Amino acid sequence: MSRTVSIDEMDNAIMEELEKYADLAADELKAAVKETAASVRKDIQSGAPVDTGKYKKSWSVKNVREDSESIKLVVHSRNRYQIAHLLEHGHAKRGGGRVAAKPHIASAEQRGNEKLMQTIEQKLKGG
Repeated sequence: MSRTVSIDEMDNAIMEELEKYADLAADELKAAVKETAASVRKDIQSGAPVDTGKYKKSWSVKNVREDSESIKLVVHSRNRYQIAHLLEHGHAKRGGGRVAAKPHIASAEQRGNEKLMQTIEQKLKGG
């Protein structure tokens, strides 16, 4: 899109275009964060240990804060959060000994971080 402006109006025209790009970039970044959060939730669920299945099903994405420029999402266990740390890192048994760790959260987080960075790069490059 081309537009003819005088020298006096050039600073306003440049600012308008930069603001449009910033709004577009913010929307793209929010979409990337939402997509990645859903992916991390699914990844945690697929790697979560299954006894009754309640822990595995308890994972969800919560929108903590969103405004025109930013978004903050949290992937968490809704009602089984008390055992997430114990399952991830293992724990001592009551009568002695240890329960082995079943890591499933940290690996999903790392894959999510990598995916988010790749998605952001793609969207900002126009791909």
